[in-house]
Amino acid sequence: MPQTKPNAKPRPMPKSMPKSMVVLEDISKTYMGEVVVDGVSLTIAAGEFFSLLGPSGCGKTTLLRLIAGFATPDKNNSGDGSIVIDGKGMTGVPANKRPTNMVFQSYAIFPHLNVGDNVGYGLKKQGLGREALRRQVAAMLDMVDLAGFYDRPAHALSGGQRQRVALARALIMRPKVLLLDEPLSALDKKLREQMQHELRSLQRELGITFIMVTHDQEEALIMSDRIAVMFDGRIAQLGTPQAIYSYPVTRRVAAFIGEMNLLPAQYHGMKGDRLDVSIEGLGRIDLAKTQMPRPLDVGRVSIGIRPETMTILYNNDNDNSTHTARHVMTAVVASMDYYGDMTYYRVRAQGIAGLLTISMRNTVGRRIYGVGEEIRASWQPESLIVLG
Repeated sequence: MPQTKPNAKPRPMPKSMPKSMVVLEDISKTYMGEVVVDGVSLTIAAGEFFSLLGPSGCGKTTLLRLIAGFATPDKNNSGDGSIVIDGKGMTGVPANKRPTNMVFQSYAIFPHLNVGDNVGYGLKKQGLGREALRRQVAAMLDMVDLAGFYDRPAHALSGGQRQRVALARALIMRPKVLLLDEPLSALDKKLREQMQHELRSLQRELGITFIMVTHDQEEALIMSDRIAVMFDGRIAQLGTPQAIYSYPVTRRVAAFIGEMNLLPAQYHGMKGDRLDVSIEGLGRIDLAKTQMPRPLDVGRVSIGIRPETMTILYNNDNDNSTHTARHVMTAVVASMDYYGDMTYYRVRAQGIAGLLTISMRNTVGRRIYGVGEEIRASWQPESLIVLG
């Protein structure tokens, strides 16, 4: 299904930034001659829900393993890349001595132990007494909505319950940083959405720094305070979900985060305090400087426009959009995908070589257009983004 804007607003960052919890300086890692992480520097705040987002093979899981201590950074010209957690350097500190814990994609539940013994395994290894251990485990199970599951066999758990057990086992050790490697990827869509909400709520309640690896753009947008988008071992863009979605700095980021129409254009330079651009099929127009997230030279550029910022105009006098549209194009529906709440149209518009995607919410009484039908669609200059 095409990616859409997040339907739940992430927690805004406080006006006064909290102290740094994780600081990476010039971190690199090479495997078998291939650079997997390439000079990453990054600061993550205490209490932040931070996501490393990118396609498979971009280096995000390797970066998480470097933070956890399961891998060691390469040496560079100034020595090892620096990893600092809660103000303490981690060079030479093994994984079991770091103030972190990790939830793996496979959950790594011990199948021969019941739920309580799985959750309390780390505390038991530390020599905690039986009664104290049972009290702490019961409290943690209650926190992750598994009260009464203490004696349940691990093999009798559903996918969502196994995920909660893995979370409880990690959190009971009171880490300063919880690392999550694709924690929801094994769940079906409905349960995944439920667990996204529960995990986000749990993080806010505990105030622990969460660092999550995911390739799911919508998941990162919904859950995160900030996101680092990674390609080829490097961070391509770092920012809040809203900033990355609305103001991607490159075509690659724009195409990866949600869905973006990209149109060829020519940037002519500044016209007073406005950007002067000519856009295929849309004509020559001036835009606000903020609509160019990264400074570009005069010349060929791309213009990005999100599907949901375009509107199909209906022949309905009660539809206010027919009266407020400032820029209108005529197009023919080439294909359409119906998702119940939304319909995604691929349309062929005059003067534009490729297909444009327009998404429309299926409100009561709104017509669904079929392939081959002619439509009128409006767009607003404020929705355009100038990309290199």
